[in-house]
Amino acid sequence: MVAAPSSCIDAPGSPLCAADVCRGVTRMLLRHDIVAVPEVLLEGGRRADLMAVDARGRLVIVEIKVSRVDLLGDAKWPDYLAHCDRYYWAVPGGFDLAPLDTPAFLPARSGIIVADRYDAEIVREAATVALPAHVRKRCTLALARRAGRRVIGLTDPDAQGAAY
Repeated sequence: MVAAPSSCIDAPGSPLCAADVCRGVTRMLLRHDIVAVPEVLLEGGRRADLMAVDARGRLVIVEIKVSRVDLLGDAKWPDYLAHCDRYYWAVPGGFDLAPLDTPAFLPARSGIIVADRYDAEIVREAATVALPAHVRKRCTLALARRAGRRVIGLTDPDAQGAAY
């Protein structure tokens, strides 16, 4: 029997590691009255790891990275900025944050969250860049409808149109 890794850093590419970071970030956001939905399909076909809405209706996207290779190879992330007011990178504890301070990762725009499976901490706050009202409405409606479909899928898996 193989022992489970003691941290995400021991097995950075494991799906469990990304799930752990997602769980910790979701818990932290909820404490700040920001409600997150994982794996949200965005207009244009991109999929946000976490999309959240705060009490004022501002949208937050969190992109989870558990390996340096995945971070450095991600050329699609700027597309997410058109769907949120704030954008964060979420990484496991021990992750090398140095690349996120380079101009390619827009440090003046993007925040950083460090997480484990139990909690998370914002180590760099994201700048707030307000979405145009019509874009916010479209993105918020899409998020709400996706969340509603997921709830229906949990309570009635055979419901027509409940795919999420």
